[in-house]
Amino acid sequence: MAPAVIPSLTKLGCSVTVETGAGVAAGWPDEAYTEKGARIAASRAEVFAEADVILQVLCHGANDRTGRDDLKLFRRGQTLIGFLRPLGSPGTVKEVAETGVTAFAVEMMPRITRAQPMDALSSMGTVCGYKAVLLAADTLPKLFPMMVTAAGTISPAKVLVIGAGVAGLQAIATARRLGAVVSAYDIRPAAKEQVQSVGGRFIELGLEAKDAQDQRGYARAQDESFYQRQRELLGQVVAESDVVIAAAVVPGKRAPVLVTREMVARMAPGSVIVDLAAERGGNCEVTVPNQVAVVDGVTIIGYFNLASSTPTHASLMYSRNLAAFLQHLIKDGQIVVDMEDEITRETLVARDGQVVHPRVLELLVSSPAQATA
Repeated sequence: MAPAVIPSLTKLGCSVTVETGAGVAAGWPDEAYTEKGARIAASRAEVFAEADVILQVLCHGANDRTGRDDLKLFRRGQTLIGFLRPLGSPGTVKEVAETGVTAFAVEMMPRITRAQPMDALSSMGTVCGYKAVLLAADTLPKLFPMMVTAAGTISPAKVLVIGAGVAGLQAIATARRLGAVVSAYDIRPAAKEQVQSVGGRFIELGLEAKDAQDQRGYARAQDESFYQRQRELLGQVVAESDVVIAAAVVPGKRAPVLVTREMVARMAPGSVIVDLAAERGGNCEVTVPNQVAVVDGVTIIGYFNLASSTPTHASLMYSRNLAAFLQHLIKDGQIVVDMEDEITRETLVARDGQVVHPRVLELLVSSPAQATA
């Protein structure tokens, strides 16, 4: 949590305790929190012991390194809010539920107007899309903008963005600001106008996707024959691009492979692919999870959690999202779980020792192995 949001929480009647050193990487020493009225706890365990509400970035399920260590610190009746990766790791949601906490997964926030200030997934997508382009520009052995110089005219770089969600749209806008020629593709028909609104050229492949998006506005998974035809048609566009930003994800599913090894081989040496879907399996067939790989002279960047590489503003945006969510949940100084409210109902994943979100329950039933993961 950024120090700037502490006053908004105290106005709700909350006292705020911060783990010592929690803000250092984002540029906020402990003193920045105490100046805003927060108390600094000497250890993580102390925070868990005294807090009624735990605010985290990556909770167990989203945090594969140390998330499990938190399970023993929870107590029944506590409220947990953060990224829990409920559709990707339903078994870990079950483990969280068994501690007795009331858990809200921020990535399940509905895409409705009144929930926009609470939409942490969009905030992090914005940061990732921006940073992906900067990584690509830094790696590409070419300049992004067209330049007219005494040594002649420099042609602009060609950037292709696959997947025009929040991250993809920010990538388009950022690449355009750097002077690149930007094209984009998405299976959702509604994406065309959005791509054009930020200065991109929308690529139409002549493929008709069945039920291209769900009620939340996210892309739906398609069958393998669709993806095969899609790859065939995208091949030439990828080959002509200097940079590919791949940001095509389907909630709860493995990311579709849209850029094959053969497509990579057709790209010019020095080209760059930034695979924002790497954590979900990758849109590029040769992406190495959380690493940089060079294949046939093409650099493929598969880093996880790019938002953490811009910690100050990523944290500030996330803090504002969580503060808005708490303002929604807290009534008269208490967390109120109103199941008639869409925001509360859609984000609540665990309560009273049970997994309660229908989509997570469905995954647990259909994939018993994940339930015991």
